[in-house]
Amino acid sequence: MKVVIDQDRCVGAGQCVLAAPEVFDQREEDGIVVLLQENPSAELHEQVREAAQICPALAIELAD
Repeated sequence: MKVVIDQDRCVGAGQCVLAAPEVFDQREEDGIVVLLQENPSAELHEQVREAAQICPALAIELAD
């Protein structure tokens, strides 16, 4: 799995961080998503898929 984020679309809701804190973080100054792992391990895939689904701005794309 490869994770791609669009920081321009991100609204800083933080749902991705709650769903998959090992993969996503937020910038201190504005809350915009920061990708910690572009290729997360298999045991994190379910959490990453959930993060992509619940993102209100649809700023997370996944490629297998």
